[in-house]
Amino acid sequence: MENRNSEIRLAPTRKLRNGAEIPIIGLGTFGSDKYTANQVAEAVYGAVKAGYRLIDCAAVYQNEKEIGEVIAKLIAEGVVTREELFITSKVWNDRHRDVEAACNESLRDLGLDYVDLYFIHWPFPNYHAPGCSGDARNPDSKPFSVDEYIDTYRQCEKLYKEGKIRAIGMSNMTVKKLEAVLPLCEIMPAALEMELHPAFQQPELFKYVKDRDIMPIGFCPLGSPSRPERDRTDEDVAAMQMPEIVEIAAAHGIHPAGVCLKWSAQIGAIPIPFSVKPEQYKANLAYVCEDPLTDEEMKKIAAADRNCRLIKGQVFLWEGADDWRAIWE
Repeated sequence: MENRNSEIRLAPTRKLRNGAEIPIIGLGTFGSDKYTANQVAEAVYGAVKAGYRLIDCAAVYQNEKEIGEVIAKLIAEGVVTREELFITSKVWNDRHRDVEAACNESLRDLGLDYVDLYFIHWPFPNYHAPGCSGDARNPDSKPFSVDEYIDTYRQCEKLYKEGKIRAIGMSNMTVKKLEAVLPLCEIMPAALEMELHPAFQQPELFKYVKDRDIMPIGFCPLGSPSRPERDRTDEDVAAMQMPEIVEIAAAHGIHPAGVCLKWSAQIGAIPIPFSVKPEQYKANLAYVCEDPLTDEEMKKIAAADRNCRLIKGQVFLWEGADDWRAIWE
């Protein structure tokens, strides 16, 4: 990638199975219920000017139109070309039977002819309205179905063949679900989005996808301090407050967020932290580009895993399933 401004720091890239280069850090755009679409779009504008090239979007975040306007502005101003950006989007649960229309809407909102990576956001068509409470339940929700999932995936494969999406991604999957669907895929997924931070390292799932040349993209890499209230419980562990993380941060003279991001990038994942604050997203980019953690520090973090899932997905539960852990079987 050409660097038009010597003051801009571009993250190194990794290669996906389709040969595309993807930066080792991206900007998440899920503003939860705390930030407006325009605030998130403004962060995208500033982040790209600062050197970010991977922007992780989704229809359900309700801000793709505003982000699309910013992307057009960045290209018009000569900050980047479309080819230098890596833009993702996702099909939401209520569009599993109509993926092409959902994708076309995202492309129209984003102002793009294609997205670089298109995810199936959740592995079942269990809809809930954005911003709903943690107790919300949809009576039409049902357990994971291999047949229904593959039907959705086949629609993504069609979009891939048409060039509207350059790679297919899965998200919020488990090893058991992957074992059921991967043998049925004509075009293998290029990436898996998964919750990944020092308090929830998912070593079995992580190894499973890495062994199959599926790139792990880690959401909530900082322990999701801005996640919706519905996803918070008293048992949650804050990754940035773990003593091991605080100790390593002090040794490097950085914020604990930097340790979380360095760890994620160094294990071979791609973290996608969210922030609307320029000083934070600029620091996040710098963290993964310099001063790596030592082997000893990496081992200390690996041993500190608390197996604490923060995004539990309980709003997707179906009748007869009372515990959020059923989502992750």
